[in-house]
Amino acid sequence: MNREGLVDTGTGPAVVLLHGFPHTPRLWDAVLPRLSQTHRVIAPNLVAGGDGQALAAAVADLLDGLGIERADVVGIDAGAPPSFILALSRPERVRRLVLMESLLGRLPGAESFLANGPPWWFGFHQAPGLAETVLEGHEREYIEWFLRAGTHGGRGVASEIRHAFVSAYTGRAALASAFAHYRALPVTAAQIASLVVEQGRRLSMPVLAIGAHPIGPALAAQLRPVASHLTEVQLENCGHIIPLDAPGPLLEVLVPFLLTPGLRDS
Repeated sequence: MNREGLVDTGTGPAVVLLHGFPHTPRLWDAVLPRLSQTHRVIAPNLVAGGDGQALAAAVADLLDGLGIERADVVGIDAGAPPSFILALSRPERVRRLVLMESLLGRLPGAESFLANGPPWWFGFHQAPGLAETVLEGHEREYIEWFLRAGTHGGRGVASEIRHAFVSAYTGRAALASAFAHYRALPVTAAQIASLVVEQGRRLSMPVLAIGAHPIGPALAAQLRPVASHLTEVQLENCGHIIPLDAPGPLLEVLVPFLLTPGLRDS
């Protein structure tokens, strides 16, 4: 995993934060000060996408390179499937798992959310070569649409963060690299099905599922049959980009969860 843009701050037990699209590690800016008081916070740059298993392996390699044996892992949006796969395939590396505003392949539980099909941009981003060709030169308008749509009432995010996100996804190559998340979705879904359905893997560590708008309770519903120790939280008046849209309410549930002794901490 490329360490460019890697955030590594604070001291204490390690917590890895995995962002989604169209974000960078700056997605976590509003929660970093509090988390770094009690944890070593690792936030890699996942602008360049890929399938869930490859990204999970890259996170494990990153932890090895940083000398970290076990960590709490937090994933949102496109960062959630690799977090989930890492916890299923390498449970000895994951102390606690937090997943937010994402779906986990084709696992049961998301039928209501998907009743009218997946969000329109999934297909647009998956078509090889299309989205980056259409969007080149219009990256700012496109990214800003997601930032408004992903916040309560369309309020968007601070201009400094907005500019950082737009800069990271500007240019045909950057866009194509980011859309690799979406183009790998069928592969990621198959990897999840293999782990859960074929191999019968389950999550034995404490798991926290946080929903907002639009995913809501669908993620928790997917996790219930798989997670033995699941806590479910729904944030009201909060958009998809939880760490920027509602950092206070997020910290109110995230910090106590991370600080509660885990099943293998005693």
